[in-house]
Amino acid sequence: MDSADMIELSASAAVAAMRTGEMTALDYAEALLARCAAGAALNAFITLDPDAVRAAARAADAHRAAGGVLGALHGLPIPVKDSVNTAGIETTAGTKALRGWIPARDATTIARLKAAGALVLGKTNIHELSFGWTSSNLEFGAVRNPYDPSRIPGGSSGGTAAAVAARMAPLGVAEDTQGSIRVPAALCGIAGFRPTTGRYPTDGTAPITPLFDQIGPHARCVADLALFDAVVSGDMEPIEPAALAGLRIGLDRNFFFDGIDAEVAALTEQALARLAAAGAVIVEAPAPGLDGVIPVAMAIQVHDVVPALERYLLESGAPVDFETMFAGVSADVAAVFTQMALRGAPSAITGELYAAARDVARPALQQAMAAWFAEHRIDAMLLPATMVAATPIGDQSNIEIGGLSVSFTTAIARNISPASTLGLPALVLPCGLTAGGLPVAIELDGAAGDDRRLLAIGMAVEAVLGPLPAPVLRG
Repeated sequence: MDSADMIELSASAAVAAMRTGEMTALDYAEALLARCAAGAALNAFITLDPDAVRAAARAADAHRAAGGVLGALHGLPIPVKDSVNTAGIETTAGTKALRGWIPARDATTIARLKAAGALVLGKTNIHELSFGWTSSNLEFGAVRNPYDPSRIPGGSSGGTAAAVAARMAPLGVAEDTQGSIRVPAALCGIAGFRPTTGRYPTDGTAPITPLFDQIGPHARCVADLALFDAVVSGDMEPIEPAALAGLRIGLDRNFFFDGIDAEVAALTEQALARLAAAGAVIVEAPAPGLDGVIPVAMAIQVHDVVPALERYLLESGAPVDFETMFAGVSADVAAVFTQMALRGAPSAITGELYAAARDVARPALQQAMAAWFAEHRIDAMLLPATMVAATPIGDQSNIEIGGLSVSFTTAIARNISPASTLGLPALVLPCGLTAGGLPVAIELDGAAGDDRRLLAIGMAVEAVLGPLPAPVLRG
Protein backbone atom coordinates (compact mmCIF):
# COMPACT_ATOMS: atom_id res chain seq x y z
CA MET A 1 0.00 0.00 0.00
CA ASP A 2 1.50 3.32 -1.03
CA SER A 3 0.99 6.67 0.66
CA ALA A 4 -1.66 7.78 -1.86
CA ASP A 5 -3.76 4.78 -0.86
CA MET A 6 -3.06 5.25 2.84
CA ILE A 7 -4.35 8.82 3.05
CA GLU A 8 -7.67 7.77 1.50
CA LEU A 9 -8.31 5.06 4.10
CA SER A 10 -11.12 5.45 6.58
CA ALA A 11 -10.12 5.31 10.23
CA SER A 12 -11.68 1.85 10.54
CA ALA A 13 -9.79 0.56 7.52
CA ALA A 14 -6.51 2.10 8.65
CA VAL A 15 -6.78 0.55 12.11
CA ALA A 16 -7.64 -2.84 10.58
CA ALA A 17 -4.59 -2.65 8.31
CA MET A 18 -2.31 -1.75 11.23
CA ARG A 19 -3.76 -4.44 13.45
CA THR A 20 -3.15 -7.15 10.83
CA GLY A 21 0.28 -5.83 9.89
CA GLU A 22 -0.70 -4.90 6.33
CA MET A 23 0.92 -1.55 7.11
CA THR A 24 2.87 -0.29 10.06
CA ALA A 25 1.78 2.59 12.27
CA LEU A 26 5.01 4.37 11.34
CA ASP A 27 4.40 4.07 7.59
CA TYR A 28 0.85 5.34 8.05
CA ALA A 29 2.01 8.23 10.21
CA GLU A 30 4.61 9.16 7.59
CA ALA A 31 1.93 9.23 4.88
CA LEU A 32 -0.30 11.51 6.95
CA LEU A 33 2.60 13.76 7.96
CA ALA A 34 3.60 14.13 4.30
CA ARG A 35 0.02 15.13 3.51
CA CYS A 36 0.07 17.66 6.37
CA ALA A 37 3.22 19.17 4.88
CA ALA A 38 1.68 19.28 1.41
CA GLY A 39 -1.37 21.07 2.80
CA ALA A 40 0.48 23.41 5.17
CA ALA A 41 -0.95 26.45 3.36
CA LEU A 42 -4.39 25.57 4.77
CA ASN A 43 -3.04 26.49 8.24
CA ALA A 44 -5.02 23.65 9.80
CA PHE A 45 -2.61 23.13 12.72
CA ILE A 46 -1.36 25.32 15.51
CA THR A 47 0.94 22.62 16.90
CA LEU A 48 2.34 19.73 14.85
CA ASP A 49 5.47 17.86 15.98
CA PRO A 50 6.34 15.22 13.35
CA ASP A 51 9.09 13.67 15.48
CA ALA A 52 6.70 13.16 18.40
CA VAL A 53 4.14 11.56 16.05
CA ARG A 54 6.80 9.24 14.65
CA ALA A 55 7.91 8.25 18.15
CA ALA A 56 4.33 7.43 19.15
CA ALA A 57 3.86 5.40 15.96
CA ARG A 58 7.04 3.44 16.62
CA ALA A 59 5.79 2.71 20.13
CA ALA A 60 2.51 1.44 18.67
CA ASP A 61 4.40 -0.85 16.31
CA ALA A 62 6.59 -2.12 19.14
CA HIS A 63 3.49 -2.80 21.25
CA ARG A 64 2.02 -4.90 18.45
CA ALA A 65 5.29 -6.75 17.85
CA ALA A 66 5.46 -7.62 21.54
CA GLY A 67 2.00 -9.21 21.39
CA GLY A 68 0.25 -6.45 23.31
CA VAL A 69 -3.51 -6.05 23.32
CA LEU A 70 -4.47 -3.77 20.45
CA GLY A 71 -7.18 -1.20 21.03
CA ALA A 72 -9.98 -0.15 18.71
CA LEU A 73 -7.89 2.84 17.54
CA HIS A 74 -4.49 1.11 17.45
CA GLY A 75 -1.90 3.38 15.82
CA LEU A 76 -4.40 5.96 14.54
CA PRO A 77 -3.10 9.57 14.50
CA ILE A 78 -5.96 11.92 15.43
CA PRO A 79 -5.84 15.73 15.15
CA VAL A 80 -7.34 17.45 18.20
CA LYS A 81 -9.01 20.85 18.34
CA ASP A 82 -6.72 23.18 20.24
CA SER A 83 -9.36 23.95 22.85
CA VAL A 84 -9.10 20.40 24.26
CA ASN A 85 -6.37 19.72 26.83
CA THR A 86 -3.59 17.32 25.86
CA ALA A 87 -0.94 16.27 28.35
CA GLY A 88 2.54 17.04 27.05
CA ILE A 89 1.26 19.07 24.08
CA GLU A 90 0.60 22.80 24.01
CA THR A 91 -3.06 23.84 24.32
CA THR A 92 -3.76 27.46 23.37
CA ALA A 93 -7.55 27.72 22.86
CA GLY A 94 -6.43 29.84 19.93
CA THR A 95 -5.43 32.79 22.09
CA LYS A 96 -2.12 34.59 22.72
CA ALA A 97 -1.84 34.27 26.49
CA LEU A 98 -1.93 30.46 26.36
CA ARG A 99 0.89 30.09 23.83
CA GLY A 100 3.38 27.62 25.26
CA TRP A 101 1.11 26.26 27.99
CA ILE A 102 1.27 22.47 28.29
CA PRO A 103 -1.51 20.93 30.42
CA ALA A 104 -0.54 18.32 32.98
CA ARG A 105 -3.54 16.08 32.18
CA ASP A 106 -5.49 14.98 29.17
CA ALA A 107 -9.16 15.83 28.88
CA THR A 108 -11.10 12.66 29.68
CA THR A 109 -12.19 12.18 26.07
CA ILE A 110 -8.55 12.35 24.92
CA ALA A 111 -7.55 9.87 27.61
CA ARG A 112 -10.20 7.44 26.34
CA LEU A 113 -9.01 7.79 22.75
CA LYS A 114 -5.40 7.19 23.82
CA ALA A 115 -6.42 4.18 25.92
CA ALA A 116 -7.91 2.71 22.74
CA GLY A 117 -4.55 3.12 20.96
CA ALA A 118 -4.92 6.52 19.29
CA LEU A 119 -2.02 8.94 18.86
CA VAL A 120 -2.40 12.72 18.95
CA LEU A 121 -1.41 13.94 15.48
CA GLY A 122 -1.35 17.60 16.52
CA LYS A 123 -3.49 20.49 17.73
CA THR A 124 -5.73 22.12 15.15
CA ASN A 125 -6.36 25.80 14.58
CA ILE A 126 -9.65 27.28 15.77
CA HIS A 127 -11.68 30.44 15.99
CA GLU A 128 -10.16 32.18 19.02
CA LEU A 129 -11.74 30.92 22.25
CA SER A 130 -14.20 29.02 19.99
CA PHE A 131 -16.23 32.23 19.83
CA GLY A 132 -17.14 32.39 16.15
CA TRP A 133 -17.86 30.48 12.94
CA THR A 134 -14.98 31.47 10.60
CA SER A 135 -11.74 30.11 12.15
CA SER A 136 -10.11 33.32 10.90
CA ASN A 137 -7.82 33.47 13.91
CA LEU A 138 -5.99 36.79 14.21
CA GLU A 139 -3.30 35.33 16.50
CA PHE A 140 -2.47 32.13 14.61
CA GLY A 141 -3.74 33.00 11.13
CA ALA A 142 -6.86 32.05 9.23
CA VAL A 143 -7.66 28.43 8.46
CA ARG A 144 -8.44 27.95 4.77
CA ASN A 145 -11.07 25.77 3.13
CA PRO A 146 -9.52 22.84 1.21
CA TYR A 147 -12.06 23.24 -1.60
CA ASP A 148 -11.23 26.93 -2.06
CA PRO A 149 -8.43 28.42 0.06
CA SER A 150 -9.85 31.92 -0.37
CA ARG A 151 -12.87 30.87 1.70
CA ILE A 152 -13.55 30.02 5.33
CA PRO A 153 -13.67 26.40 6.52
CA GLY A 154 -16.29 27.30 9.12
CA GLY A 155 -15.73 27.41 12.84
CA SER A 156 -14.88 27.15 15.46
CA SER A 157 -13.38 23.70 14.75
CA GLY A 158 -12.14 24.77 11.33
CA GLY A 159 -8.67 23.26 11.58
CA THR A 160 -9.93 19.77 12.37
CA ALA A 161 -12.44 19.90 9.51
CA ALA A 162 -9.85 21.19 7.04
CA ALA A 163 -7.38 18.48 8.07
CA VAL A 164 -9.92 15.67 7.70
CA ALA A 165 -11.25 16.98 4.37
CA ALA A 166 -7.70 17.39 3.03
CA ARG A 167 -6.80 13.77 3.90
CA MET A 168 -4.35 14.73 6.64
CA ALA A 169 -6.23 12.30 8.91
CA PRO A 170 -9.48 10.31 8.63
CA LEU A 171 -10.86 11.14 12.08
CA GLY A 172 -10.50 14.21 14.28
CA VAL A 173 -11.62 15.72 17.57
CA ALA A 174 -13.84 18.80 17.33
CA GLU A 175 -16.20 20.55 19.77
CA ASP A 176 -19.60 22.16 19.36
CA THR A 177 -21.35 24.78 21.49
CA GLN A 178 -23.49 26.35 18.78
CA GLY A 179 -22.43 24.69 15.54
CA SER A 180 -18.67 24.43 15.93
CA ILE A 181 -18.61 20.79 14.78
CA ARG A 182 -21.38 21.04 12.23
CA VAL A 183 -20.60 24.30 10.45
CA PRO A 184 -17.01 23.28 9.57
CA ALA A 185 -18.17 19.80 8.56
CA ALA A 186 -20.77 21.34 6.27
CA LEU A 187 -18.46 23.89 4.66
CA CYS A 188 -15.58 21.40 4.24
CA GLY A 189 -17.67 18.55 2.82
CA ILE A 190 -17.18 15.97 5.55
CA ALA A 191 -19.26 14.24 8.21
CA GLY A 192 -19.60 15.71 11.69
CA PHE A 193 -21.44 14.45 14.75
CA ARG A 194 -22.61 16.41 17.75
CA PRO A 195 -24.00 13.88 20.24
CA THR A 196 -26.77 14.44 22.74
CA THR A 197 -25.34 16.93 25.22
CA GLY A 198 -23.55 15.02 27.96
CA ARG A 199 -22.93 11.82 25.99
CA TYR A 200 -19.17 12.44 25.94
CA PRO A 201 -17.18 14.09 28.74
CA THR A 202 -16.16 17.69 28.06
CA ASP A 203 -13.87 18.33 31.04
CA GLY A 204 -10.53 19.84 30.12
CA THR A 205 -12.06 21.78 27.23
CA ALA A 206 -12.08 25.57 26.96
CA PRO A 207 -15.80 26.23 27.47
CA ILE A 208 -18.59 28.61 26.54
CA THR A 209 -21.47 27.11 28.51
CA PRO A 210 -21.81 23.68 30.13
CA LEU A 211 -25.44 23.60 28.97
CA PHE A 212 -24.36 23.37 25.31
CA ASP A 213 -20.66 22.45 25.11
CA GLN A 214 -20.04 19.02 23.59
CA ILE A 215 -16.97 17.31 22.17
CA GLY A 216 -17.56 15.29 19.02
CA PRO A 217 -15.85 13.88 15.92
CA HIS A 218 -15.15 14.91 12.34
CA ALA A 219 -14.66 12.13 9.78
CA ARG A 220 -15.22 11.37 6.11
CA CYS A 221 -17.72 8.57 6.75
CA VAL A 222 -20.36 7.78 9.35
CA ALA A 223 -18.74 4.46 10.25
CA ASP A 224 -15.77 6.40 11.62
CA LEU A 225 -18.09 8.66 13.63
CA ALA A 226 -19.59 5.47 15.07
CA LEU A 227 -16.11 4.17 15.89
CA PHE A 228 -15.38 7.36 17.83
CA ASP A 229 -18.74 7.08 19.56
CA ALA A 230 -18.05 3.50 20.60
CA VAL A 231 -14.66 4.33 22.11
CA VAL A 232 -15.70 7.48 23.95
CA SER A 233 -19.15 6.32 25.10
CA GLY A 234 -17.98 2.78 25.93
CA ASP A 235 -20.83 1.19 23.94
CA MET A 236 -18.97 -1.14 21.58
CA GLU A 237 -22.05 -2.87 20.14
CA PRO A 238 -21.81 -2.54 16.33
CA ILE A 239 -24.16 -0.11 14.60
CA GLU A 240 -25.79 -1.37 11.41
CA PRO A 241 -27.30 0.93 8.75
CA ALA A 242 -30.99 1.63 9.25
CA ALA A 243 -33.55 0.56 6.66
CA LEU A 244 -34.67 3.55 4.64
CA ALA A 245 -37.96 1.99 3.59
CA GLY A 246 -40.62 3.58 5.77
CA LEU A 247 -38.12 5.81 7.62
CA ARG A 248 -39.91 9.03 8.57
CA ILE A 249 -37.89 12.17 7.86
CA GLY A 250 -39.35 15.37 9.29
CA LEU A 251 -39.11 18.77 7.58
CA ASP A 252 -39.90 22.23 8.85
CA ARG A 253 -39.72 24.33 5.71
CA ASN A 254 -41.05 27.46 7.42
CA PHE A 255 -37.93 27.80 9.58
CA PHE A 256 -35.00 25.89 8.07
CA PHE A 257 -35.65 26.47 4.36
CA ASP A 258 -36.71 30.10 4.51
CA GLY A 259 -34.38 32.38 2.54
CA ILE A 260 -31.66 29.82 1.82
CA ASP A 261 -29.33 30.16 -1.16
CA ALA A 262 -30.74 28.76 -4.41
CA GLU A 263 -27.93 26.22 -4.88
CA VAL A 264 -28.19 25.06 -1.27
CA ALA A 265 -31.94 24.67 -1.78
CA ALA A 266 -31.54 22.73 -5.05
CA LEU A 267 -28.98 20.30 -3.64
CA THR A 268 -31.05 19.75 -0.50
CA GLU A 269 -34.14 19.03 -2.61
CA GLN A 270 -32.14 16.58 -4.71
CA ALA A 271 -31.06 14.79 -1.55
CA LEU A 272 -34.67 14.61 -0.35
CA ALA A 273 -35.80 13.22 -3.70
CA ARG A 274 -33.14 10.51 -3.60
CA LEU A 275 -34.11 9.53 -0.07
CA ALA A 276 -37.77 9.41 -1.01
CA ALA A 277 -36.92 7.24 -4.01
CA ALA A 278 -35.10 4.88 -1.61
CA GLY A 279 -38.29 4.50 0.42
CA ALA A 280 -38.07 7.22 3.06
CA VAL A 281 -41.29 9.00 3.99
CA ILE A 282 -40.98 12.80 3.98
CA VAL A 283 -43.15 14.29 6.72
CA GLU A 284 -43.77 18.03 6.45
CA ALA A 285 -44.64 19.32 9.92
CA PRO A 286 -43.68 22.70 11.42
CA ALA A 287 -41.75 22.24 14.65
CA PRO A 288 -42.92 24.44 17.53
CA GLY A 289 -41.05 27.40 18.91
CA LEU A 290 -38.01 27.47 16.63
CA ASP A 291 -38.10 31.24 16.25
CA GLY A 292 -37.45 31.48 19.99
CA VAL A 293 -34.34 29.28 20.01
CA ILE A 294 -31.65 31.77 19.03
CA PRO A 295 -32.52 34.41 21.67
CA VAL A 296 -32.39 31.66 24.30
CA ALA A 297 -29.08 30.37 22.94
CA MET A 298 -27.43 33.78 22.93
CA ALA A 299 -28.68 34.72 26.39
CA ILE A 300 -27.23 31.55 27.90
CA GLN A 301 -23.90 31.67 26.07
CA VAL A 302 -22.98 35.28 26.66
CA HIS A 303 -23.97 34.97 30.33
CA ASP A 304 -21.99 31.78 30.95
CA VAL A 305 -18.79 32.22 28.93
CA VAL A 306 -16.73 34.35 31.33
CA PRO A 307 -17.37 32.35 34.53
CA ALA A 308 -16.94 29.13 32.55
CA LEU A 309 -13.55 30.24 31.25
CA GLU A 310 -12.52 31.36 34.74
CA ARG A 311 -13.25 27.86 36.07
CA TYR A 312 -11.50 26.16 33.16
CA LEU A 313 -8.29 28.16 33.58
CA LEU A 314 -8.21 27.50 37.31
CA GLU A 315 -9.10 23.81 37.18
CA SER A 316 -6.74 23.09 34.27
CA GLY A 317 -3.77 24.71 36.00
CA ALA A 318 -3.32 27.33 33.30
CA PRO A 319 -0.57 29.90 33.98
CA VAL A 320 -2.92 32.88 33.66
CA ASP A 321 -6.27 33.97 35.04
CA PHE A 322 -9.13 35.23 32.89
CA GLU A 323 -8.20 38.92 33.19
CA THR A 324 -4.62 38.28 32.08
CA MET A 325 -5.77 36.08 29.23
CA PHE A 326 -8.40 38.55 28.07
CA ALA A 327 -5.83 41.35 27.94
CA GLY A 328 -4.22 39.53 25.01
CA VAL A 329 -7.37 38.46 23.17
CA SER A 330 -7.55 39.58 19.54
CA ALA A 331 -9.63 42.64 18.71
CA ASP A 332 -12.46 40.84 16.93
CA VAL A 333 -13.27 38.47 19.79
CA ALA A 334 -12.50 41.05 22.47
CA ALA A 335 -15.06 43.40 20.92
CA VAL A 336 -17.84 40.82 21.27
CA PHE A 337 -16.89 40.04 24.87
CA THR A 338 -16.66 43.73 25.74
CA GLN A 339 -20.09 44.46 24.32
CA MET A 340 -21.95 41.43 25.61
CA ALA A 341 -20.11 39.00 27.87
CA LEU A 342 -17.93 40.82 30.40
CA ARG A 343 -19.50 41.63 33.74
CA GLY A 344 -21.11 45.04 33.42
CA ALA A 345 -20.97 45.00 29.59
CA PRO A 346 -23.46 47.32 27.85
CA SER A 347 -25.45 44.37 26.46
CA ALA A 348 -24.81 41.95 29.32
CA ILE A 349 -27.61 39.52 30.15
CA THR A 350 -29.25 40.19 33.51
CA GLY A 351 -29.65 37.42 36.03
CA GLU A 352 -33.41 37.52 35.56
CA LEU A 353 -33.23 37.16 31.78
CA TYR A 354 -30.68 34.38 32.12
CA ALA A 355 -32.80 32.46 34.60
CA ALA A 356 -35.85 32.82 32.36
CA ALA A 357 -33.90 31.49 29.36
CA ARG A 358 -32.26 28.63 31.26
CA ASP A 359 -35.08 27.54 33.56
CA VAL A 360 -38.25 28.36 31.63
CA ALA A 361 -37.80 28.94 27.90
CA ARG A 362 -35.23 26.24 27.17
CA PRO A 363 -37.02 23.41 29.06
CA ALA A 364 -40.28 24.37 27.35
CA LEU A 365 -38.63 24.23 23.93
CA GLN A 366 -37.07 20.86 24.77
CA GLN A 367 -40.42 19.44 25.80
CA ALA A 368 -42.11 20.80 22.68
CA MET A 369 -39.45 19.27 20.43
CA ALA A 370 -39.69 15.89 22.15
CA ALA A 371 -43.46 16.01 21.64
CA TRP A 372 -42.98 16.89 17.95
CA PHE A 373 -40.78 13.84 17.36
CA ALA A 374 -43.28 11.61 19.16
CA GLU A 375 -46.49 13.03 17.68
CA HIS A 376 -45.31 12.81 14.07
CA ARG A 377 -43.30 9.60 14.63
CA ILE A 378 -40.19 11.29 13.24
CA ASP A 379 -37.04 9.19 12.99
CA ALA A 380 -34.86 12.17 12.02
CA MET A 381 -35.36 15.82 11.17
CA LEU A 382 -33.61 16.95 7.96
CA LEU A 383 -32.48 20.50 7.25
CA PRO A 384 -29.88 22.42 5.22
CA ALA A 385 -26.95 22.74 7.61
CA THR A 386 -26.20 26.33 6.59
CA MET A 387 -28.06 28.85 4.44
CA VAL A 388 -25.03 29.35 2.17
CA ALA A 389 -21.82 27.61 1.15
CA ALA A 390 -18.43 28.83 2.41
CA THR A 391 -17.98 32.61 2.30
CA PRO A 392 -14.75 34.53 1.54
CA ILE A 393 -12.18 34.90 4.31
CA GLY A 394 -12.34 38.33 5.91
CA ASP A 395 -15.95 39.01 4.94
CA GLN A 396 -18.31 38.76 7.91
CA SER A 397 -20.64 41.51 6.78
CA ASN A 398 -24.10 40.88 5.44
CA ILE A 399 -24.44 38.29 2.70
CA GLU A 400 -26.71 38.67 -0.30
CA ILE A 401 -29.00 35.67 -0.71
CA GLY A 402 -31.60 35.82 -3.44
CA GLY A 403 -31.35 39.59 -3.63
CA LEU A 404 -31.81 40.03 0.14
CA SER A 405 -29.18 41.14 2.64
CA VAL A 406 -28.74 38.55 5.41
CA SER A 407 -26.38 38.80 8.39
CA PHE A 408 -23.41 36.44 8.36
CA THR A 409 -24.47 35.04 11.74
CA THR A 410 -27.95 34.21 10.49
CA ALA A 411 -26.70 32.67 7.25
CA ILE A 412 -24.21 30.42 9.03
CA ALA A 413 -25.78 29.73 12.42
CA ARG A 414 -29.56 29.94 12.21
CA ASN A 415 -30.15 26.35 11.16
CA ILE A 416 -27.66 24.68 13.47
CA SER A 417 -28.83 26.49 16.60
CA PRO A 418 -31.86 24.37 17.59
CA ALA A 419 -29.99 21.08 18.03
CA SER A 420 -27.23 22.48 20.24
CA THR A 421 -29.58 24.70 22.24
CA LEU A 422 -31.99 21.84 22.92
CA GLY A 423 -29.30 19.18 23.43
CA LEU A 424 -30.23 16.98 20.46
CA PRO A 425 -27.88 14.64 18.59
CA ALA A 426 -27.07 16.11 15.18
CA LEU A 427 -25.25 14.66 12.18
CA VAL A 428 -23.97 16.63 9.17
CA LEU A 429 -23.42 14.91 5.82
CA PRO A 430 -22.34 16.39 2.46
CA CYS A 431 -24.98 16.35 -0.28
CA GLY A 432 -23.18 17.92 -3.22
CA LEU A 433 -21.05 20.71 -4.63
CA THR A 434 -22.14 24.10 -5.94
CA ALA A 435 -21.30 25.11 -9.50
CA GLY A 436 -18.23 26.78 -8.01
CA GLY A 437 -17.10 23.54 -6.35
CA LEU A 438 -18.07 24.39 -2.76
CA PRO A 439 -19.59 21.74 -0.46
CA VAL A 440 -23.22 21.85 0.63
CA ALA A 441 -24.52 19.71 3.48
CA ILE A 442 -27.66 18.48 5.15
CA GLU A 443 -28.09 18.01 8.89
CA LEU A 444 -30.03 15.17 10.47
CA ASP A 445 -31.26 15.75 14.02
CA GLY A 446 -32.59 13.03 16.29
CA ALA A 447 -34.57 13.02 19.49
CA ALA A 448 -32.47 13.48 22.62
CA GLY A 449 -30.72 10.23 23.52
CA ASP A 450 -31.21 8.59 20.10
CA ASP A 451 -27.53 8.88 19.17
CA ARG A 452 -26.95 5.33 17.95
CA ARG A 453 -30.21 5.35 15.99
CA LEU A 454 -29.18 8.63 14.34
CA LEU A 455 -25.79 7.18 13.38
CA ALA A 456 -27.55 4.14 11.89
CA ILE A 457 -29.80 6.45 9.88
CA GLY A 458 -26.77 8.45 8.83
CA MET A 459 -25.10 5.32 7.46
CA ALA A 460 -28.14 4.62 5.31
CA VAL A 461 -28.45 8.22 4.11
CA GLU A 462 -24.74 8.37 3.34
CA ALA A 463 -25.04 5.27 1.17
CA VAL A 464 -27.68 7.04 -0.93
CA LEU A 465 -25.97 10.43 -1.18
CA GLY A 466 -22.37 9.24 -1.55
CA PRO A 467 -19.16 11.10 -0.72
CA LEU A 468 -17.78 14.23 -2.33
CA PRO A 469 -14.70 14.15 -4.53
CA ALA A 470 -11.55 14.95 -2.58
CA PRO A 471 -10.33 18.55 -2.69
CA VAL A 472 -7.23 19.28 -4.74
CA LEU A 473 -4.53 20.83 -2.58
CA ARG A 474 -3.15 24.12 -3.87
CA GLY A 475 0.17 25.60 -2.90
